[in-house]
Amino acid sequence: MKNYYIIIVFFIVIITACNKKYLDPDPLSFYEPEKTFSTKSGLDAAIAMCDKHLRSYWSYITTRDISVPINTEYMLSDMAVSAKTDDGSIFADVATRLTPTDGMYTNDVNMMSFFWGETYNGIKYANTITTFIDKVPGLDEATKHDYIGKAYFHRSFRYLALCFQFNNVPLITQIPSTPKQNYKSTSREAILEMITNDMEAAVQWVPEQSGMSHIGMINKGACRQLLIKCYLATGQWDKAIAQADTLINNSGYSLMTAPFGTFESPLEATWHITRNVIWDLHRPVNKCIIANKEAILAMPNRDNTDAAIKMRTMRNWGPMWNISTLVSPAGKFMQCYASSSKSYRANLDFNSAVGRGIAMIRPTWFATEDLWYVNGINDTADLRHNSRVGNWARMDSLKYNDPSDAAYFGKNLRLYEGSKILCSDTVRNWFDWPHYKVFVNDPDHIGNAASNNNRGGAADWYCYRLAETYLLRAEAEFYKGNIGAATKDVNVVRQRAQCRQLYATVTIGDIVNERGRELWMEEWRHMELSRISYSLALSGKSDEWGNTYNAATLSDNSYWYQRIQHYSNYYNKNKVTVKGRSYTMAPHNIYWPIPQSAIDANLYGKLSQNPGYNGYASGIEMWTKWEDAVNDEDKN
Repeated sequence: MKNYYIIIVFFIVIITACNKKYLDPDPLSFYEPEKTFSTKSGLDAAIAMCDKHLRSYWSYITTRDISVPINTEYMLSDMAVSAKTDDGSIFADVATRLTPTDGMYTNDVNMMSFFWGETYNGIKYANTITTFIDKVPGLDEATKHDYIGKAYFHRSFRYLALCFQFNNVPLITQIPSTPKQNYKSTSREAILEMITNDMEAAVQWVPEQSGMSHIGMINKGACRQLLIKCYLATGQWDKAIAQADTLINNSGYSLMTAPFGTFESPLEATWHITRNVIWDLHRPVNKCIIANKEAILAMPNRDNTDAAIKMRTMRNWGPMWNISTLVSPAGKFMQCYASSSKSYRANLDFNSAVGRGIAMIRPTWFATEDLWYVNGINDTADLRHNSRVGNWARMDSLKYNDPSDAAYFGKNLRLYEGSKILCSDTVRNWFDWPHYKVFVNDPDHIGNAASNNNRGGAADWYCYRLAETYLLRAEAEFYKGNIGAATKDVNVVRQRAQCRQLYATVTIGDIVNERGRELWMEEWRHMELSRISYSLALSGKSDEWGNTYNAATLSDNSYWYQRIQHYSNYYNKNKVTVKGRSYTMAPHNIYWPIPQSAIDANLYGKLSQNPGYNGYASGIEMWTKWEDAVNDEDKN
């Protein structure tokens, strides 16, 4: 099996303009029919476009080289907040700022509009396959089903996201033959029913990874993982458990429990890594290799290839440590020296070892501290939060590196000198972070004596891993009331991370917390919390505070919002203020507003706006059966 890139040959025009206009949502009614694909190579190109587009949620970088879309998912969660403190439009006051006409795109940091416009583009690419496949001669039924199943995965993945980001949205399953400007919203329940049906078919049709010649394509395991999420979203707990059982026990996957693959280390003289399984599991070079039995769906994105996109992980997610607002007791600040500089010291080259971060987002105190307490104990053995082996980076592990700072040169950074705070911007410049996830070196920096700006290169990334399958099964078992089984699954994930603290019994909060520990920057955190809020409401089970919820009124109160209230030290707690904007979040922000531009472009129909936003009105007619929405498409 070839363990590198799918070779992508594009036969279609790809829109890649990297500017704000590109991120504006295209009116649904203006979707033009794609060029008719009359050959198998054309279908291959469409599948390749779908795969490339899927990766863009994690890797898309604007020409300003700043933010990635996934950041938005974390800013609207319990795990992180916007941290660009030099921006007067910082996306902090979500409760008042987020409207159908404002707040969905702010200086490349909040890319909410990307999740609307580009998700519908991804649906369009998938629909190209289902619309035109019958016009490709010579395909047997198995081959046709393979293509359709992969298209169903891409379409269902995106609709699942839309349903829990934007709630009720237009359902589009075809490439329209003529412009359509009379869309109606389709109820979330109807869309979830459709994509569940589609994924049941895809699981039957798409081959296992072991039967494919390339790693990184949609496979049966990925379809099964998505189907589990669909079953959770439709309250079908037994079916979710059955699919997870198959994926865990009978599909050739297993958790990685020992070091494997290639050992990639940061600059050893500056940052030592004691080799361990968590470090190796998250090295980009190990994500798409045959030896990695945990990867269900990884997304190839490697340097030195035409298709590579530098993800700038260290740029986005690392603290901005080299700035005058973070000083030593002597008033000197950290420097990024090129190796050609007389002041350069190999043992203090944090630019190479951890990257030159600018903290587009920063983790909450909950994400860096409180999350790691289990049974009331800070589990310091957990490899995912372990600074002794080098996986977890602490600010006080960095050292002052200005040779002119004679008294403190080579000593560990400190936040206080007595009662005096040494960092005037702790939002952006002082926080700990998961170095094992963030570190991605850049070949343009390595060996470049003049480079003093290591921002992070391209990297293969995970979409689905088996560790998440265990946590999805734990969730389904919890909803069924099988707490023992749920606890066992969570502990399997913890044991792999070499945790000393295991659960005797779990709440939904424990399961969601373990997702936060294990899946940082892999899961779409806000979307998954929204989905879990809905599933929890369907189950009738209570959260860790004893609350139960109504699936029909989650805009008023939800598990997502209660986590924000209880766990975030920014939103609704300390009222941290940056540039005159206080961090706030409202219950209705569980769903993002339908963009006004999409509503206005739909001249002859009415899209349903979400509660809490301008334009919301109860009783807007929408499709409550997905078949009716599809039949309406057939009329155009």
